[in-house]
Amino acid sequence: MGGTSPVGQSTRGTTGTNRLRRNDRWIAASAAFRTASDPLVVDLGYGASGVTAFELADRLRRTRADAEVLGLELDPARVERARAQLAEVRAGRTPFPADLNVSFQRGGFEVPLPRDRRPAVIRAMNVLRQYDEPQVADAWRLMASRLAPGGMLVEGTCDEIGRICSWVDVSADGHPLKFTISLRLAGLERPGIVAERLPKTLIHRNVAGERVHALLTALDREWERAAPLSTFGPAQRFTAAVAALRDGGMPVHGDRRRWRLGELTVPWDAVAPAS
Repeated sequence: MGGTSPVGQSTRGTTGTNRLRRNDRWIAASAAFRTASDPLVVDLGYGASGVTAFELADRLRRTRADAEVLGLELDPARVERARAQLAEVRAGRTPFPADLNVSFQRGGFEVPLPRDRRPAVIRAMNVLRQYDEPQVADAWRLMASRLAPGGMLVEGTCDEIGRICSWVDVSADGHPLKFTISLRLAGLERPGIVAERLPKTLIHRNVAGERVHALLTALDREWERAAPLSTFGPAQRFTAAVAALRDGGMPVHGDRRRWRLGELTVPWDAVAPAS
């Protein structure tokens, strides 16, 4: 990967209002964003509409008023459309604040930025699904190389309405650190449904003998065991299932506050491909 042209393959462009709300919440709570000297967040591959960048900026400014979001897309037509949408925001004709700190430009995995700026966070959701699994590590390394020290790449996928999500946190040196699933608990049949929306590096690994398969199988098992708690709501049931995983030896991150949101985070080593 390299050269002066934007790096990557154009995505289908599928997007939608509130599709990435769970991921927005994750970034807003991250140390990489909250403690950054320059709280610049890149929404890479935002798709056919700039709405995910607007939503991200709107949510991040609630944590830090100086938050800034840059949307990057390979397709010049998508960039122009997002800029036209931004003009509507500036004119006060949308629900978003007119002074929202957002901009759009053409770019890919090389993450072009002026004046040698380095983002605190790069978000690349639903970007790598069409790639071959061996290409993922190179894409991670290239994007991560553009991060500020202590920065974070968030790469993953979700369903079309943002109810089933998973992602990997990657460090500035290109190494995966954590794996997270985030689910809308209301109406959830079983947590293992996230298998359909695993990141590219894991989606073909949900088979016997692989760590991610063992995790999802165990989570579904504990979800079933916690069924009597459904009387108190799905958040109580999911929290009990995650707590049981932790008590059984799974190195679960976070606490009940995050679990009640439908989140489960484990170290990358707990799901890393076996070979």
